[in-house]
Amino acid sequence: MIHHERLRLPHHDYPADEWNVIETGFHPEFLAQFETMLALGNGYLGMRGCPEEGGPNAENGTFINGFYETRPIVYGEEAYGFAKTGQTIVNVTDSKIIKLFVDDEPFWLPNARCLHYDRRLNMQSGTLDREILWETPAGKQVLITSRRLVSFAHRHVAAISYQVTLLNAEAPVVIASEMVANAPSAHTNGDDPRRASVLAGRVLQHRASYAKEPSSRAVPYDRQEPDDPRVCHGPCAGDRVPARLQGGPHRGLRPGRLHDRGPARMSDPPHQIHGLSHVAHGFPEEVCGRAEWTMDRVMQQGFQPLLAAQEQYMEDFWHRSDVRISDIREDRVKRSTVEIQQAIRFNLFHILQASARAENAGVPAKGLTGQAYEGHYFWDTEIYMLPFLIYTSPGPPGIC
Repeated sequence: MIHHERLRLPHHDYPADEWNVIETGFHPEFLAQFETMLALGNGYLGMRGCPEEGGPNAENGTFINGFYETRPIVYGEEAYGFAKTGQTIVNVTDSKIIKLFVDDEPFWLPNARCLHYDRRLNMQSGTLDREILWETPAGKQVLITSRRLVSFAHRHVAAISYQVTLLNAEAPVVIASEMVANAPSAHTNGDDPRRASVLAGRVLQHRASYAKEPSSRAVPYDRQEPDDPRVCHGPCAGDRVPARLQGGPHRGLRPGRLHDRGPARMSDPPHQIHGLSHVAHGFPEEVCGRAEWTMDRVMQQGFQPLLAAQEQYMEDFWHRSDVRISDIREDRVKRSTVEIQQAIRFNLFHILQASARAENAGVPAKGLTGQAYEGHYFWDTEIYMLPFLIYTSPGPPGIC
């Protein structure tokens, strides 16, 4: 194995915490690591921990367990018994993009003046939380808070709560939500054998899409093989509860993009947009209908019941699975008690995310945090996980 120099995280921007993985400063050199570390998943659906704005990122990704594309395996020299085809997990439609414009200025993290920055993987609640105080070039201060979850209770559902508050001035605000398929990868294969193959062409072929009011719903529908009726993929039905913008907001709506715009005042309550996504794969005559049914049900409930169900699930998980550390002789180890406690809970949390709703499927070597190892299952992955799952989740699948 090629040795790479290990990058050390600066402690002042990545403080240890027993229940959270915290980032208090934006560091582009750690993009790839934190996209994986802050990824969310439930065993069926996974989303990398990329910013809501759609970038910057090292490898943006949304994945479905068991949804893959085949590709030819090319050898330098052919021999009897060599496999002819391989499989690579597919990066499906990205439905978590929310772009913000204040005074027609885009919020883009690498260029933004951030007076406050806090992003954390909340392992107690099962969410990815972010709070940023952005000062625009005109000196207007904008508080941006978001909370993202991939639901354990609802296997096909992911949700984002996104709030914008103007603190010291009035300004026109635009919040645009997008869904993008076949986004190019930010990296090439390089010399790392763990990285996935780059699939040629457009893997997902756009077949149909529609949008409708009043809930601001866009349903793009893609299929993997244009002439193959076996498995089709309807990755997203996106519902957006519109932002509460004063002064006659204008709501734009077309398949793949939803936006609200209007003037905003300091006295206004936080301008909110709740994004709900349904991600599934199946046969074409059923998958769009399933997406609609799920969105209708979840939209009636709203974001808060989804969050409450997530927190209850996590409370049950930690009640039977937590490992508590105490009385560490810190003079004999290189890490503090808090750092060791954080590391153990981080590993337990990612085991849960990789296996909880992986019903009728295996557990990929990297979980659903990226395309490394092509998304393959390995027998030793499940063997290593089995003792933990037997003792903490002995019930039937889906009761993890």
